[in-house]
Amino acid sequence: MAALLSPPPSVSSPSAAGLLPWARDLVGRATEADLSRTPRERTRGSILACLVKARGIRDARGAFDGTPKRSLPAWATVISGCARVGRHADGMRAFVEMLGGGGVPAPNAFVLAGVLRCCAGLGDVESGRRVHGWILRSGVRQDVVLCNAVLDMYTKCGHHDRARRAFGAMVEKDAVSWNIVLSACLQSGDVLGAMRLFDQSPLRDISSWNTIISGLMRNGCAAEAVDRLQQMVRAGVVFNHYTYSTAFALAGMLSLLDLGRQLHGHVVMSALEDDAFVCCSLMDMYCKCGEMEAALSIFDRWSRFTGDMKFAWSTMVAGYVQNGREEEALEFFRVMLREGVPAEPFILTSVAAACAHAGMVEQGRQVHGFVEKMGHRFDAPLASAIIDMYSKCGSLEDACRMFDRARAMNVALWTTMLCSYASYGQGREAIEIFNRMKAEKITPNEITLVAVLSACSHSGLVSEGDHYFKLMQEEYGIVPSIEHYNCMVDLYGRAGLLDKAKNFIEENNISNEAIVWKTLLSACRLHKHMEYAKLATEKLVQLGQCDDGSYVLMSNIYATNSKWLDALKLRSSMQKRKVGKQPGQSWIHLKNAVHTFIAGDMAHPRSAEIYAYLEKLMERLKEMGYTSRTDLVVHDVEEEQRETTLKFHSERLAIAFGIISTPIGMPLRIFKNLRVCEDCHEAIKYISRAVDREIVVRDLYRFHHFKSGSCSCEDFW
Repeated sequence: MAALLSPPPSVSSPSAAGLLPWARDLVGRATEADLSRTPRERTRGSILACLVKARGIRDARGAFDGTPKRSLPAWATVISGCARVGRHADGMRAFVEMLGGGGVPAPNAFVLAGVLRCCAGLGDVESGRRVHGWILRSGVRQDVVLCNAVLDMYTKCGHHDRARRAFGAMVEKDAVSWNIVLSACLQSGDVLGAMRLFDQSPLRDISSWNTIISGLMRNGCAAEAVDRLQQMVRAGVVFNHYTYSTAFALAGMLSLLDLGRQLHGHVVMSALEDDAFVCCSLMDMYCKCGEMEAALSIFDRWSRFTGDMKFAWSTMVAGYVQNGREEEALEFFRVMLREGVPAEPFILTSVAAACAHAGMVEQGRQVHGFVEKMGHRFDAPLASAIIDMYSKCGSLEDACRMFDRARAMNVALWTTMLCSYASYGQGREAIEIFNRMKAEKITPNEITLVAVLSACSHSGLVSEGDHYFKLMQEEYGIVPSIEHYNCMVDLYGRAGLLDKAKNFIEENNISNEAIVWKTLLSACRLHKHMEYAKLATEKLVQLGQCDDGSYVLMSNIYATNSKWLDALKLRSSMQKRKVGKQPGQSWIHLKNAVHTFIAGDMAHPRSAEIYAYLEKLMERLKEMGYTSRTDLVVHDVEEEQRETTLKFHSERLAIAFGIISTPIGMPLRIFKNLRVCEDCHEAIKYISRAVDREIVVRDLYRFHHFKSGSCSCEDFW
């Protein structure tokens, strides 16, 4: 009998469907006779209940197996105990054993409530539905506890309509009943129905408020969640630790620092500062609001009153990453390891993200190695973070290897790999991954389709992009968002189909979205189209969204078309409006140090060597056939001066420094905060052949992998 406590060999997935055909027949033959209990049976059930609470289900089951006569209360205790500790398959096995043992009366409400909780835990709606059907047919007294178990089972199994129907049929309802069906509405996305139900409820308690506020947040209705939080305060409901945690998450989501500080004050007055759950949420709120010093002060105080620091460390590491302070995130992680705090997968996920954002491939490899050494399982979030890290650090091959090794393949993991191919301009490979994903019966989401459309855009696959834009709506029912629309404008614009891009904006009523006009303006810069460039700029001015990047793009379009007077007027207008141009910067990571360069600057300690080497290198490139694209210089100066201006762009300085500072043949990884210019792109192709090196450049939009005189983008970017 004790062996029944182990997971049954036949149950390999979270379903007890194989157990219930027999149980269904046995339940159908059972009668409601003899449900009364003797005092001895009640005592035996009470002892088992105490054993479950005090020593766990295993000891309770051992005592149960030694009982010569097993009463209904004893069975109820074992089954509900299994449900309580999460051993749902064991609970179902016990139920089948009870029905097949003979001499036991038909299951009562206590047993059935435990069985329904086991069905809910297994996600086994078919078994739960059969139990519910037997309850209705057999005339078992449906008290509110049993009815709530039915509601909970349907809700946790995702059958929200059935939960609502069962709720409507209930004669007696308590606050738990209302809260369960409220949760069902929110889980199904019926926000309006949930708010109506909440307003109708005569039994609102603290859980009701917590459910509606957190549910609105999950459904993207943060403003409505704030309104409900304010109603809760006006109603005089006292917050518990879950309320504070949810409220802090809401304040962080909307960057409502003042609200967060007010809540912090209430936490202090409520003496909840020692609650780890609340403090973790408080730290996270400050991190999301950019107040890392405030978060750090909470962290420092936390260490004095709790022994479990894993979540505190994880929150701080993730906070530094979110605020673009990747090096501090990595240093925080190192301190954590020195203090002996175990590195859990969720912390390593944040550390891998820090390496990805900073482009630190060697540190990223160390994180990967650390995961392997510690024997952690590569779950989907961690595997996605490692893939993303390799991709953003310019090592697509390593990202592909990690993807092929991953076991827990969900939509996020496939989407990460799709985004990787898209950022490298490998559209055909991205489409192949998408087709493999469909073959594996993984349903794509909105982000997946953004990645596919972006991959088509960066590879000039216009007909394929049109196909997937239609497919997402017709086959997957995804309503296009502005991100999808912008990908299509980018697709047409990059391909030189500017008329089609403009018509697409007008036909889809997205003229009020600044991002699509910025995308069209960028395409006009690429294809030197003055008319649409002016139109896009005018639209941006009307929308009040003509930022420094847009002005610079328009100025450059004038300059490349030799419209020097127009360029001068626009730059004068920029000065009056105090619009500044973001300076181009490039950097390279070498030996745990970041070396940053700006065009023409002499700030680096080895500037003399760098410039001398670059002069010689450019002469060599000219001998190989390279000629400067002096038409790209945006100032009206002499030809020689234009050539000099191009020669010392920031990415060339970074490459020159990398060449003179690393062994022969070592690949170089360069990062730039703006789009790489056409002349530098051409020059780097020649450099890769001249020095026989692979050079990976990550600019604002994508990766360029230069090798043997060619680029992975095939000159389309």
